[in-house]
Amino acid sequence: MLHRSITSILTVKPTILITGATGATGSCTTKELLKRGFSVRAYVHSDDERSRELESLGAEIFVGDLLDFRAIRHAFEGVQRAYFVYPLRPGLTQATAQFAQAALEAKAEFIVNMSQKSSRPDSKSDSALQHWLSEQVFDWAGTPAAHLRPTYFAEWYLRLRNMIREGRLPLPLSPTGRHAPIAAEDQGTVIAAILGDPAQHKGKIYPLYGAVELNSLEIAEIIGNTLGKEVRYEKITPEQFVRETTGQDVPFLAQHITEVSIDHQNGLFSGMNDLVEQIGGRRPMTLAEFVEKHRAELT
Repeated sequence: MLHRSITSILTVKPTILITGATGATGSCTTKELLKRGFSVRAYVHSDDERSRELESLGAEIFVGDLLDFRAIRHAFEGVQRAYFVYPLRPGLTQATAQFAQAALEAKAEFIVNMSQKSSRPDSKSDSALQHWLSEQVFDWAGTPAAHLRPTYFAEWYLRLRNMIREGRLPLPLSPTGRHAPIAAEDQGTVIAAILGDPAQHKGKIYPLYGAVELNSLEIAEIIGNTLGKEVRYEKITPEQFVRETTGQDVPFLAQHITEVSIDHQNGLFSGMNDLVEQIGGRRPMTLAEFVEKHRAELT
């Protein structure tokens, strides 16, 4: 009986804190970890239909703001591992410092940090530079961490669904720059795999790509062919793109899009690897598969 009790204790899976749990990567990661039998604390900004869905699947819901240090400290109680993701808005370095300190106080084992492909110390994008600083803070702070640097998300095209329905694909990217769009679902499998068994990932930086490298003209053609209609690529300004996708002017986001569009033209987002399959255990979705999966939203 004693031996069985000790074995049971030793095989209890850790509790994992997932920030942005109703967002693109956070939601996919939460669902994947729950499938794998982990206890998940889903950190959300508000209690809504999306958080209630996660709760129905078995997640513990924690409502809070990433800029609220007291809330982050409370959320880390009893947590062993965590995923950190912050939206494209000011405040990232403050949120990172608070998250890292809370993880240290809780004696957390590991953090997966969502960065971005253009993260580097000389980036002209304020957001990308802040992501690079965020990586440095996590590396200084004492809790082992891995950093993910994905290329552009395939979910961009869902934000453009109204225009795609009209047969338009308005992008701030040139027709010649290339990247391999990556779905949040594929990133979720990578994040869940790392958090499930983090030992070999300490200190690693992982650039993540989708299945096929494409330019904007090829992307428009694939979307159109999959949906059975003509979809035309249109080059628009970063400011127009922000208004198309958010419905308002957001200077911080427009500045970021301006600079990463230049990075894209200069080849910074190009490249391929097999890390999604190698770490996550599945090949990444092609753009055609992603569009087909989201057909109802795009038509």
